[in-house]
Amino acid sequence: MFDLKGKVALVTGGNGGIGLGMAKGLAQAGARVVVVGRNAAKSAAAVDALRALGSDSFALEADVTDEASVHTLFEQLEARCGRLDILVNNAGTTIRKPVDQLQLSEWNLVMDTNLTSAFLCSRAAHPLMKRGGNGGKIINIGSMASIFGMPYAPAYGASKGGIVQLSKAMAASWAADGIQVNAVLPGWIQTELTDGARAQVPGLNERVIARTCAGRWGQPQDLAGVAVFLASSASDFITGTAIPVDGGYSITA
Repeated sequence: MFDLKGKVALVTGGNGGIGLGMAKGLAQAGARVVVVGRNAAKSAAAVDALRALGSDSFALEADVTDEASVHTLFEQLEARCGRLDILVNNAGTTIRKPVDQLQLSEWNLVMDTNLTSAFLCSRAAHPLMKRGGNGGKIINIGSMASIFGMPYAPAYGASKGGIVQLSKAMAASWAADGIQVNAVLPGWIQTELTDGARAQVPGLNERVIARTCAGRWGQPQDLAGVAVFLASSASDFITGTAIPVDGGYSITA
C-alpha cells in the first residue's frame, strides 16, 4: 500500500530542509526522486544522500518561478524518465517584515517562489500525469501560516494561504484524471528558514517549545511519513485536504 517502487517523484526545493526530508521518505519507499534546485552543490549532496538510500536519484536545475524554465524542466524530466507520478511543490522563501515596511518587489519574490511556482509546476505536471494513465499525486507545502496570522510575515502567510486554496481547486479540477492534490502544513521545523526566524524574533524558540504538544521543534525527517502516505495508494480517496504536521502546535491556545 505504501510501496513507491517504479514511481517517479519530482521535489522542488528538494536539496535541503523539508524538501530533502520528504525526498528521503519517498526514496526509502522505493521512488526514483528527482531533486530540483538552483544550488548545484546542495543538489549534488542531496542526490548522494538519496542514492545512499537506494534511489536512482538525479538533480535538475530550474527557476520554478519562471514559466519558460519550468517548461524546460518538464521536457527534461519526460525525456529522462518518460513519466511523472508524484510532484512535491516545496520551493519556498520568506521575508520577515510587517506590511507597512514590505516593498512590492519583496512581496512579489515571496509570492512567486511559494505560490506561483506551485501553479506553474502543477500545470506542467498535469498533462504528463494524465498521459501516463495512472493519475498522480501532487503534494503542496503550505504552513501554519496558511491558517494563522503572522504579523512579521504577511507575504509568506498570504502565499501559504493561497497554497491551500490552489490545492482545493486543482483537486476538484483533476479528480476525473485520477490525480489527488493535497497540502501539508508544517509546524515549526528546524531548517535554514526557521533558524533565521529564531535569530530575528526574540523568545521564539521558547514559545514554540512551550506551545508544541510534542515539546520540541520538528525535524525535516518528521515530514517523511506524510509524504509517503500522500504519494502512495494509501491516500487514493483523499484529495483537497490540508494536513498539519506540527507536533500539536495548532491545537493549543
